[in-house]
Amino acid sequence: MKLKDKVVVVTASTRGIGFACVEACAKEGAIVYMAARNMELAKEKSALLKQYPGTVKTVYFDALIADTYKDMINTIVEQEGRIDVLVNNFGTSDPKQDFDIEHTSYEYFLSTIDANLSGVYQTIQAVLPIMKKQQSGSIINISSIGGQIPDIARIAYTTSKNAIIYLSKNIALQLAQHNIRVNVVCPGQIATDAVMQNMSPEFQDLFMSHTPIRRMGQPNEIAGAVVYFAQDDAAYTTGQVITVSGGFGMGTPVYADLSKLKSDQRH
Repeated sequence: MKLKDKVVVVTASTRGIGFACVEACAKEGAIVYMAARNMELAKEKSALLKQYPGTVKTVYFDALIADTYKDMINTIVEQEGRIDVLVNNFGTSDPKQDFDIEHTSYEYFLSTIDANLSGVYQTIQAVLPIMKKQQSGSIINISSIGGQIPDIARIAYTTSKNAIIYLSKNIALQLAQHNIRVNVVCPGQIATDAVMQNMSPEFQDLFMSHTPIRRMGQPNEIAGAVVYFAQDDAAYTTGQVITVSGGFGMGTPVYADLSKLKSDQRH
């Protein structure tokens, strides 16, 4: 019950990492709002979590429609009187359009940057008056390992995720005086529907060869980091980045090749 009676809102929360965050917070006793565009699906998914000590509710939110940011926050505050935790999970990318700088249109690049940063920036702006009034709050932004390590493709997505990290640190510094904390979780290769549907088995195997813990992560493992940042035990933690990637990027750039050698050959 690390989050007992805390009011939590999670954006883009009907599947994958977002839904895992909702479930994890409900397990810890929170009042969790699934902020989603597809309200019918959100209600179906929320019904699956009734066995937990927390309460799961739904609220309409569309990251691509500006008016829904304030409407979402106002709806929750009208019902609960406060918001303790905001989890910005929304993010978008189209593997069929997001390549390297030579093959990615500037229009697509800008639209991705705008969508992914808006999902963080505008949501925080909307919740800020509430958290300032409370003089408390935890904001958790979901970035990506791609926002930390340069890639040979996905230039729009990775740039936007890197921007979320820097933006979060700026906001953490600006809001600390109000006892509002801002932290970041960077997932590695996580076994979500989006990954399984858009990345070929060959690419997945290649990625895993560079991951010391030789498997994909699970959405609940990202949710565990979110719960840490949300709880009172993390009240002295702000402006920090937790990378949950199985160790990807931690070793030498030739890690995958060296790991195939026998121990007496690795020198």
